[in-house]
Order: sequence, then structure tokens, then C-alpha cells
Amino acid sequence: FAGQLAEFNDAVAEYGRRLYPKAKSWRDAFRTLRSVIEDDTRKGKKVVFLDELPWLASGKSGFLEALGHFWNSWGSFQSNLLLIVCGSATSWMVDKLLKNRGGLHNRITGALYLQQFTLNECEEFFQASGVVMSRYQMIEAYMIFGGVPHYLNLLTPQFSLPQNVDRLCFREGAVLRDELSSLYHSLFEPADNHILVVTALSTKARGLTRAELIEATDLTNGGGVTKVLQDLMHSGFIRKYHAVGKKSRDAIYQLVDFFTLFYLRFMSDQSTRDQNFWLHFSPTPSHTAWSGYAFEMVALLHVDQIRRALGIAGVLVDYAAWSGEINGSKAQVDLVLDRADHVINLCEMKYTAENLAVDAALERQLLRRKAVFTAATKTKKAVHWTLVTTYAPERTAHSGVFQSIVTADDLFAPML
Repeated sequence: FAGQLAEFNDAVAEYGRRLYPKAKSWRDAFRTLRSVIEDDTRKGKKVVFLDELPWLASGKSGFLEALGHFWNSWGSFQSNLLLIVCGSATSWMVDKLLKNRGGLHNRITGALYLQQFTLNECEEFFQASGVVMSRYQMIEAYMIFGGVPHYLNLLTPQFSLPQNVDRLCFREGAVLRDELSSLYHSLFEPADNHILVVTALSTKARGLTRAELIEATDLTNGGGVTKVLQDLMHSGFIRKYHAVGKKSRDAIYQLVDFFTLFYLRFMSDQSTRDQNFWLHFSPTPSHTAWSGYAFEMVALLHVDQIRRALGIAGVLVDYAAWSGEINGSKAQVDLVLDRADHVINLCEMKYTAENLAVDAALERQLLRRKAVFTAATKTKKAVHWTLVTTYAPERTAHSGVFQSIVTADDLFAPML
């Protein structure tokens, strides 16, 4: 493999020398590229793949203009030519390419947004890379790193998950120690307000309205805030949703990027000197509290798997968290599935290392919250409780409060 890789690198270097021998500008380079393609007499599709377009087109490079000229004057007329461009700065790709008002306006055949891995894809990735973990541990890894292949690829097979987390995040010189600043500044320019917004959102599990966000950050209400929110949504760091029974103007912005949440919760305070912080933190009640909320986020990103487990994959479903009150009695629900078949599933999340035993206290709590929800929303639909948990619960006299159960194994189902 090493020999093949060396040959490949030599071939790439030689191709680069051939492609750009006398290029003084990007237009010169594209003219040379055209010559190389025209000289290639092989049959079949010719594919030009340009990676990290935001970097190539940075500053006043003139790259986009040259690319537009190349495509409009010649490339678009070649029936056997495929031009594929890629960039990790999603907001830049949207603003400068998909919404281009220059030579590339309306030239896009199709756009593909690369999403993070699902739990099922993470499991396949771990198996391929030799990392051995239980599904319970894989879920915790997801709570920390999300389904981002770059982060998952940093896990080393010979270490346990807590050891890997300490090695990557908390040890002196850890590779992800300063990741938040590096990541956001590589994607957004400038990035200070983007970091300010996600920091504010990290303090409120279910998110903030635009007005609450402006108050929390002291930013000025206007186009600048709108642009920051759009950037973060396009890049998958936050989502915008409407709570059940709320009007559209009450839209809520929620931070849904796992590593950002983890970083701001545990890593932003650089003063910690414990080189084995996560190993020592894992058995504590604080870890239980964090994992409870993080598991809610895992379920939120696997609603399709939950729908399949409930047998409603073909039913139109709107979903969101909910909180409200009636006659002074307050309640909140981790996840509400508002179904088009006149049923609402109230989802209770429980991330536990052992099988949950539903007792009388939990049953009373759930019945009260269901009553508050039904009265506050004035719904006419049937309301069911659904338990989303790691393992199937023990059978008790009170477990019948749940009409349906979704386990971690269900969350690992592949996408349809």
C-alpha cells in the first residue's frame, strides 16, 4: 500500500507540473486544464474535482471569475465533462456558489449536503477501523464527537473511550484542545459573533428565540444577526424549530452540534489540570446529568429511526421539544412527535447503564405532564407516552404508562 501511495503522489505531482507550468493566473491554469482534457482521447466521462473551493477562491485570487469563464465559454458545452466542487465551509458555498450572481449564476446542476454519520454508520466505521465498543459506549462517543468522521478517526483502538477522550481533549497538547476556535475561524470570517451565538445557545438546552438570543449576546438586531444564524444553520451547528402550539414568530434556535456543546461545557475552561478528567468524571452524578440531555440530542437526530421503530415511517410527523403550563402547573417534554394520523407521541428519554425500572413516582410524574400537555395545547389527538432508552425496561406494575418502547438497538437501524 505504501508503494502504491508513493506512486500516486508522484503522479499527482507530475500532473501538477504539467497543468501549471507557466500559469500566471487562474485563467491561465484553466486554459491549461482545457488543453489537458482535450488531449485526453480516452472514451467516457471526464471528471474535474476541485476540493476546498473556499480556500482556492480566498481573498482576491480571481478564482471564481476564472472558473465561471472556463465553464461558460467551454466546459458547459462538453457533454462528457463533469465538474464537481467541494467545500467544508458550507455557508461560503451557499453564499458564493449556490447564490452566485456572477458568471456561475444558475449553473448548478445539483447540490449535495454531506451530513454527519448516523449511529449505524458510526458502528460500521468503528468496525472498519478496529475500534471495539459496545453500543452504549458508541452512543456516548456520539454525544461527545457527533457523527463527524474526522473526530471519530482520531480514536485509537488500544484505548478505552474515556482514555481516548482524555488523550484527545484534556491532556497537555491534546489535538482537540483548541478545536473550537480553529474550527469556527476556518469556516466563518469573521467568526467572533458566531462563537458568541453558540456560546449563548449552549446555556439553554431547548434553545432561545431571536429576541432572547440578542438579549443574551448584546448583539444588535438586524441583518448581521440574520447572517450569523443562517451561516450556523447552513453549516449544521444550529437548527430552527417551532415548538408545538407556538406561532412562527416564536421560532427557537437550538445548538445541535455535539462537539461544540461538549467543548463549551467541559473544555472552554482551560484551567483544568486533571490529565484524566473524563476518566474521573464518568462515574459522577454530573456525568449522569450531562448524558441525559445529550441523549435527548441523539434521539432528536435519529427521529427517522424512532418513527420506524414505532411503525410510522410513512406517516407525516412534526417534532419538537415542548414546555408549558396550565393553572400554574408547569411541564416539559423531551420530544413531541405530532403525527398526521391524529396521534401524538410524548417521548421520555432515559440514558441508563442498566434496564430502567418504572416506579410509581415516575408514573405519576408522566401522567401529570401528559395532563398538562393535553390541557395547555388543547389537542384533540390521542396522546401516548413513548420511552426512548438504552435497554428494554424491566416489567413492573407501572411500566404500562408507556404505550411504546424504543431502545438503543432501534436507534442503530440504517437509514431507509
